[in-house]
Amino acid sequence: MKLKLTTFIALLFVVLATGTFAQRDRSKDPNVRSVEGTVTNSSGAQIEGAVVQLKNTKTLQVRSFITQADGNYHFHGLSTNVDYELKADHQGASSSVKTLSSFDSRAKAVINLKVESKK
Repeated sequence: MKLKLTTFIALLFVVLATGTFAQRDRSKDPNVRSVEGTVTNSSGAQIEGAVVQLKNTKTLQVRSFITQADGNYHFHGLSTNVDYELKADHQGASSSVKTLSSFDSRAKAVINLKVESKK
């Protein structure tokens, strides 16, 4: 019984250690980037609860992020070889669509979005 417990603990340690070492630091990967920013209204106030959508223009996959009280959003692990479109929506109003181009060489791009009220 004691041998089985020792074997189980050793096996568990190996599995957990392998998973930890397998995760590489993608922040240093030159083929990966991120985008972040703040969503504001027309008067410059940060918007809580805005839905920010990031669309991969190659695959048309859409990822979403809901802003917290600070109005900030972020998307990580983005390919440098793809253009992305960003927009924010809040209570029926939308921002203009902004593009993160594959020609933009920044590892961490900052794109702020302004939600304009419908007129």
